[in-house]
Amino acid sequence: MLNMKNVSKVYRTDTVETHALREFSLIVEEGEFVSVTGPSGSGKTTFLNIAGLLEDLTDGAYELDGRDISKLNDKERSRVRNEKIGFIFQSFNLIPELNIFDNVDVPLRYRGFNADERKRRIEQSIEMVGLGSRMQHLPAQLSGGQQQRVAIARALAGEPRFLLADEPTGNLDSQMADSVLDLLAEINAAGTTIIMVTHELGLADRARRNIFVRDGQVSDNAPELHLASMAAG
Repeated sequence: MLNMKNVSKVYRTDTVETHALREFSLIVEEGEFVSVTGPSGSGKTTFLNIAGLLEDLTDGAYELDGRDISKLNDKERSRVRNEKIGFIFQSFNLIPELNIFDNVDVPLRYRGFNADERKRRIEQSIEMVGLGSRMQHLPAQLSGGQQQRVAIARALAGEPRFLLADEPTGNLDSQMADSVLDLLAEINAAGTTIIMVTHELGLADRARRNIFVRDGQVSDNAPELHLASMAAG
């Protein structure tokens, strides 16, 4: 379970103080599929970065599976992130010189798995996303939707409890986007908790629950007048 209570995030320079999150509170239960929407600059990505232990919070409390994240040192945070959290980004972040198998292998090497265990995880995750026949292909030989599936396979190979997706369909056409969302729904049905930031309202509806963020806080509702502006942010 993910539990944030009154979380604030402030970015400071010599002359400017920017409040990205303000007393942000949210509980995501194990096995949920939650979409996070809101206008540009509302704090969605900041929330996701804090949830994924990529950024520190300024104030408040954050517990992940019952552990107080604020009390962990950098090494412990890295261990929790590597063992529990998988990331999917809009830009895929694949290494162009490596084939699909080796791209999925990279984070597993950092975690120190032996060759047999890495091979099992890589093949299983690539098969799961429907690219078993393309393991030796380079990213440039795949469509955008297939590249995003590789990115999902790379995240799944770590067998995460939480999958965090930041605009995972932002670079895809509607047909490919639907295909990726179908895959995420299957992954969620198998038990993985998914939190997805998106501007696409139709895709947000595919999640089981939608959280609307405005001005760094969770809003109780998303006014109809505001919905159309979200796609532009």
